[in-house]
Amino acid sequence: MATVNVLNMEGKEVGTIDLSDAIFGVEVNEHLLHLAVVQQLANNRQGTQKAKTRSEVSGGGRKPWKQKGTGHARQGSTRSPQWTGGGVVFAPVPRDYETKMNKKEKRAALKSALTDKVQNQKLIVLDELKLDEVKTKRMAEILKNIKAEKALVVTEDKDQNVILSTRNIADAKSAMTGTMNVYDVMNAGTVVLTKAAVAKIEEVYA
Repeated sequence: MATVNVLNMEGKEVGTIDLSDAIFGVEVNEHLLHLAVVQQLANNRQGTQKAKTRSEVSGGGRKPWKQKGTGHARQGSTRSPQWTGGGVVFAPVPRDYETKMNKKEKRAALKSALTDKVQNQKLIVLDELKLDEVKTKRMAEILKNIKAEKALVVTEDKDQNVILSTRNIADAKSAMTGTMNVYDVMNAGTVVLTKAAVAKIEEVYA
């Protein structure tokens, strides 16, 4: 069972916490991590790109010149791909990039991602994270105090002050225990969890 120091918002140690091996101490499965990241990036794609093929561009109904005797190469339409204004060869069309992943695989991938952060000492636990108002400057100070670079701040429930205070920090992102995902965890330099968030993760994913 991994033991991690608990910090306050000023960056001082105020205790320790034991993390559950069932979530923060599993064997890291790189294959599942890869599948989860690919799935999220693919599902984020809009798939709305479109270009016209030769059958969709306007014009080019008749043969531009007769087949033989002109000295030109034979042509059947002015909307062939080699002509200016012609259609695109193998033009992209709207499509759905969505891929699927089993629930058990997703949970196992998230556990692997959290374990990886613990093993690399890139997981910080705060005793609490309370902001009286929306204040980006205060949030930036807290992240600086705890030495969290490119942070993913995870709270137990929706905390509007934390969300809005983190939003304008270029290299920081916020999430809730129910919305964090493998890509965000792996992409973060440091994962910052509150004690309440740790308890909820252990309750939900145990």
